[in-house]
Amino acid sequence: MTSILGTSPLSRFFPTPILNRSNLFTTHLKSSRDSYTKIVNFAGLGLGSVSRGSYRSTRRFRIGIVAMAGSGPVQKSEEEWRAVLSPEQFRILRQKGTEYPGTGQYDKFYEEGVYTCAGCNTPLYKSTTKFNSGCGWPAFYEGIPGAINRHPDPDGMRVEITCAACGGHLGHVFKGEGFRTPTDERHCVNSISLKFTPGN
Repeated sequence: MTSILGTSPLSRFFPTPILNRSNLFTTHLKSSRDSYTKIVNFAGLGLGSVSRGSYRSTRRFRIGIVAMAGSGPVQKSEEEWRAVLSPEQFRILRQKGTEYPGTGQYDKFYEEGVYTCAGCNTPLYKSTTKFNSGCGWPAFYEGIPGAINRHPDPDGMRVEITCAACGGHLGHVFKGEGFRTPTDERHCVNSISLKFTPGN
């Protein structure tokens, strides 16, 4: 996934403006060290809706979802992951692939609830942190504390984000792009890496 600003280091590779949707797609099969951070309980997460323009939190309510992790990292062999994931989920979560922009289930999805890891069901993002960045992938301005690890890519140009519990590849995080969000960060996430649990 790429930065959507023309000032990105990747801009020198593109003769047309970065905002051209055809220029947003990159694939990568880069290795990173999986690690795990214990996730504490998050009861009664406050959720709300996000407008399709710049970020704007509207109403809030409380649900009974508790974000929990086990006593250790979720570890499976390659064969075990292949048995529980679809081929496309395996390609992205375990082989660090990338969806084509604009094709993911959650790109323009703005229901209220919690997004969990498609590999291990660990809660990753609240819907209140999702916003429309126009990049072609689901965008969040922050994850649930302790749920996401960051790993600089070997070339130093981007920062990969992974599920802290199972090491599944989520996408990349970009900072300082000027979005009107509390963190000025964009977690650019593959829809296939996520599952959605609606609020009630």
